[in-house]
Amino acid sequence: MHILIIGAAGMIGRKLTQRLAADGRLGHATVDQLTLADVIAPDTPTRFGGTVNTIAIDLAQPGAATSLVAARPDVIFHLAAIVSGEAEANFDKGYRINLDGTRFLLEAIRQQGLQTPYRPRLVFTSSIAVFGAPFPDRIDDEFFSTPLTSYGTQKAIDELLLSDYTRKGFLDGIAIRLPTICVRPGKPNKAASGFFSNILREPLSGQEAVLPVSTDVRHWFASPRAAIGFLTHAGTLDLARLGNRRCLSMPGLSATVGEEIEALRRIAGESAVRLIRHEPDQTIIDIVAGWPRNFDTRRAVALGFKADADFDQIIRIHIDDELGGKAGAGA
Repeated sequence: MHILIIGAAGMIGRKLTQRLAADGRLGHATVDQLTLADVIAPDTPTRFGGTVNTIAIDLAQPGAATSLVAARPDVIFHLAAIVSGEAEANFDKGYRINLDGTRFLLEAIRQQGLQTPYRPRLVFTSSIAVFGAPFPDRIDDEFFSTPLTSYGTQKAIDELLLSDYTRKGFLDGIAIRLPTICVRPGKPNKAASGFFSNILREPLSGQEAVLPVSTDVRHWFASPRAAIGFLTHAGTLDLARLGNRRCLSMPGLSATVGEEIEALRRIAGESAVRLIRHEPDQTIIDIVAGWPRNFDTRRAVALGFKADADFDQIIRIHIDDELGGKAGAGA
């Protein structure tokens, strides 16, 4: 099996690559070729017995998508995007990368299939940002997609395109709406949701973090480990079970910022919590106010997607995967 990962240099892309390289399989199929693409050349995995191609490429450039699908990968994971805060701040860049790049990819797949039959599986990472307030207590798969940000709008359009290209038989697509991934490793990025991770990640390493919203803000979360599970399951699931509804909200954990902090207190102690400094940021407050807080994901659960149990587990996953099992100053 040949797998193409677009956005392979990002956090989720790197972890997905590591999982596939370590397993050497996707479901029951042996993975013998990985193509890893991003705007910067992704790292080559060390634990993989097959062929690896790493490519620095901008999907939104004309011809880039065509070159990526020329080798006819069997499964394509499309993870590439700019994050919510950056897409809101830079309108042109958001639409170029988050919409035009996806459109070029879908069309390149279609054109490839016009020569000789080709219908790859495409797993696309969408977002809960496709939904906009006002919300019911729990958002189910019947709720309207009415985004209130440019990022959410771009993802919603991508979902429609993926569904239509799938309906026409050009590809076999599934869009999974990821919860906010927490705790994200690495340094803070431009995502408006970044503080959800910052207020845990930095204190767990003995560093100060800024909280720009109130502790009663509620949101929808999943760990990076759960996100990789969503992707690999989407890569093997019998997509005929979805019918024409190819876009799914992934299961997650609904929690307030205060509940996050209490989990941090239980695991790392009061000294970690004292490293969180509250500095309200009205721009972030306004963006977060339009985000969903809780979901009814019984359809995804029935299809086999699995979430984290609680926030304690989410924090412990970060400690195990990123801090060598140890939290605290100098970890």
